[in-house]
Amino acid sequence: MTSFMTLAGVWTDEIVEKKSRFIASAVPVRTEAEALAALERVRDEHRDARHHVYAYRIGIQVPHERFSDDGEPSGTAGRPVLEVIRRKDLTNVLVIVTRYFGGILLGANGLVRVYTEAAAVVLERAPKLVCAQMCDILVTCGYEHYGRLLHLLEQTGLRLYDAEFTDVVRFRLVVREADVPRTVALVTDATSGQATCDVRPPAYVGITDAGELVRDVWLPEHDAPRQT
Repeated sequence: MTSFMTLAGVWTDEIVEKKSRFIASAVPVRTEAEALAALERVRDEHRDARHHVYAYRIGIQVPHERFSDDGEPSGTAGRPVLEVIRRKDLTNVLVIVTRYFGGILLGANGLVRVYTEAAAVVLERAPKLVCAQMCDILVTCGYEHYGRLLHLLEQTGLRLYDAEFTDVVRFRLVVREADVPRTVALVTDATSGQATCDVRPPAYVGITDAGELVRDVWLPEHDAPRQT
């Protein structure tokens, strides 16, 4: 697997069931330490809440998963939240559902339903981030080639980043690792071999719906969650 989907940022939503408030927080995380730190922040923010149910899923291929009912009846809270994360096919995600008890018992089936709904609502509304192994290509070309090159790249859906105009034109392309040869060939052909392409090693990069790049969505290999 060379791509995964996570969250573009923290998102919070709330539902109310029989006077109990269920505040769901969805947080992008890269490690278990980040997940536990985020959980502590939510606990500090909602110190009067009775329960802080949570589940997280980190890594790809063999994700690291944990959940907690935090005092709710076994199987009624944490596991349903984790199942929602799985169904959404998300990873590097922590979901915390904080409950302020309203005085009315919901029963086991009611708890499963409400915790599932709270997790589903927050993950449905949270902005997503598609992350893939990408390579930066640093392109240098003459002004006489820039206009044609810009037109061709835009036609293929590529966006130029960090353009600099000095005695030559320099800009950055960010493409999937598999698309590097084709992109380099396009630049080379369009400039009759006069442009240079400096291809950097692949790394996981996220792309928002608006086309913005998000770096550091994955830790260096020696710190990353296990993938085998």
